[in-house]
Amino acid sequence: MTSMPVSERIGSAIKRAEQALGGAKNAALKPAGVTVPQYAALMFLSENPGISAAALARLCGVTPPTMNTVLTNLQDRGLVERTPHEWHKNVLETRLTEKGEAVMRDADARAVRAERALAAGFTETERATLMELLTRCADLLDSIRPEAVPEK
Repeated sequence: MTSMPVSERIGSAIKRAEQALGGAKNAALKPAGVTVPQYAALMFLSENPGISAAALARLCGVTPPTMNTVLTNLQDRGLVERTPHEWHKNVLETRLTEKGEAVMRDADARAVRAERALAAGFTETERATLMELLTRCADLLDSIRPEAVPEK
């Protein structure tokens, strides 16, 4: 038996919501032909043309090897192009192609519909409270260091 029931663990509820959102977004993005990680990469690339794979991985919350796999798949489909940086030849700059921009717009419209469907299940006050609480969770978790957590 664990020392804390699962029903009392905030992390379990956050993880369940995250998984449900991922499932809903995967279903919404499927007709656009991209996965959630691919969509995230396309979205951040649209806002940061020329970004490196390492920086893109940080923005998307994945490891650099995972991002390289995502980018290779997108490049193979002609959605992104990777070219050597002007000064740092071992750094590849990544940009959306025209086809990539079109796929990103389609995928983004689909993802936004999924987000709006989720938001519609809450009142305006509930949405604001949820956003505030989730932001506070993230900030608290970012500030926790293992050595700072008292053992009980």
